[in-house]
Amino acid sequence: MSLTFHWFLPTNGDSRHVVGGGHGTPATASGRDRPPTVAYLSQIARAAEDLGFVGALTPTGAWCEDAWLTTAMVAQQSERLKFLVAFRPGFVSPTLAAQMASTFQRQTGGRLLLNAVTGGESHEQRAYGDFLDKDARYRRTGEFLQIVRELWEGKTVDLAGEHLQVEDARLARVPDPVPEIYFGGSSPAAGEVAARYVDVYLTWGEPPAQVAEKIAWIRGLAAKQGRTLRFGIRLHVITRDTSEQAWAEAHRLLDGFDPETVKSVQAGLARSESEGQQRMLALHGGALPQALDSARAGGTPTGLEIHPNLWAGIGLVRGGAGTALVGSHEEVAERIAEYHRLGIDEFVLSGYPHLEEAYWFGEGVLPRLAAQGLWRHPFAKPAAPAAQVPFAS
Repeated sequence: MSLTFHWFLPTNGDSRHVVGGGHGTPATASGRDRPPTVAYLSQIARAAEDLGFVGALTPTGAWCEDAWLTTAMVAQQSERLKFLVAFRPGFVSPTLAAQMASTFQRQTGGRLLLNAVTGGESHEQRAYGDFLDKDARYRRTGEFLQIVRELWEGKTVDLAGEHLQVEDARLARVPDPVPEIYFGGSSPAAGEVAARYVDVYLTWGEPPAQVAEKIAWIRGLAAKQGRTLRFGIRLHVITRDTSEQAWAEAHRLLDGFDPETVKSVQAGLARSESEGQQRMLALHGGALPQALDSARAGGTPTGLEIHPNLWAGIGLVRGGAGTALVGSHEEVAERIAEYHRLGIDEFVLSGYPHLEEAYWFGEGVLPRLAAQGLWRHPFAKPAAPAAQVPFAS
């Protein structure tokens, strides 16, 4: 089985520096360096599909552009790349969401994937008019996905749930193919939703031992439902020809962090209700002063390399995914193979800036994975048969 790689569309802006934000914190000023215009995002999308990424994740929240609208526009400027559209159940009716997804599939030739994001920050949810607590939001997500899946099967749906109610709901045209649903969450309530309704369970980039525990947990829950899932991981990447060059780039990014910005972002993230976000914070502990001292001395960032080639520095200024694979192309390929041995088949990656880093990974790491038989280009045309040359008589 070939590994699947997805890239990221920075609809919160891009830069040669880390763009912070997410989980209730605003995007940092660096996001204005390369605004998320359709033209720039389309550049990234075209590069990603040429390099062999299957899809591109777009985030959701007040800190970025709307994922549905943005990807609908970028899809018209690309040919094969799929769009892993993050959306929040509860912000739109399940019947309308099912219809929107069906339309997106027809208008793009089946290039939609959906990332259901329940929402871990109550204060951000309330800004959108959603006043449920976290556990109730997960129960609503389950009802939402149940309705959507039945509608996509062509059923007429009547449901009077705890949070959602539909009557005589049906679609005039079902999507073909049906979009796959991606989902992440570290709480018990999240695990139950994943086991029942999703196709791919996503985790943020924790060390392999912790990822293995999550996979075993979700596999067990899914087995009780008679289901099997695929597993994916969300990571940043800094990959270069040599390990020294990669760590020098990590040091450069770290040196650009403003201590006051780090303090403000960490204070905001510390209030997060997301168990996954708290697990991300625990990986670095806000250890900026020591990390900066080490970086300026040319050493490995103290306290931030939490597993060989796994760096927690991004999480100092960014909510959500806060770790990066850092190293030579060979080292990064080794870490990917290590996660794959645990059961990870899909990798959702990003890097700063997203255009250039896509090429570093696509031209440096993917060929090495291909040589190991772990990956093949999803859009490559089969080689033409050799021409038959007749023997001379």
